[in-house]
Amino acid sequence: MTNLHQHQIEALEGRYGLRVAARLSAGMADFPRDISERLRIARTQALARRKVRKAAHAAPIWSSAGAATLGFGDEGLNWFNRIASALPLLALALGLVAINAIQNENSAREVAALDAALLVDDLPLAAYADSGFLQFIKAGSGEAQ
Repeated sequence: MTNLHQHQIEALEGRYGLRVAARLSAGMADFPRDISERLRIARTQALARRKVRKAAHAAPIWSSAGAATLGFGDEGLNWFNRIASALPLLALALGLVAINAIQNENSAREVAALDAALLVDDLPLAAYADSGFLQFIKAGSGEAQ
């Protein structure tokens, strides 16, 4: 529901309330004093409740650097909501640490496999000086796994 639409509904409700209040006030002259007094007190209490309910639902608007944001007061800032909002950040940090550990382990395995292949093979010294030798060893160790 758009903000303009909400304001139109509130304006219609306000006009209707004023018409009802005027009708009740006009008919109060016919009632005895005790009944009219009880109706006046009930009307005052109803208006007070409506103002409190309307104020509780209104979210304050904060503006900073040309941008407006809605604030929800203290109702959303209890300890459970704060912890719950920090959980995704904690999960992200743990995920990054796990990915780093897995990448380090995989890289250490590749280097160990390459070193083992170099140490086990009987190759002439000229083969180690060849520029494509490292690629040949990596391709060979990939096929062996």
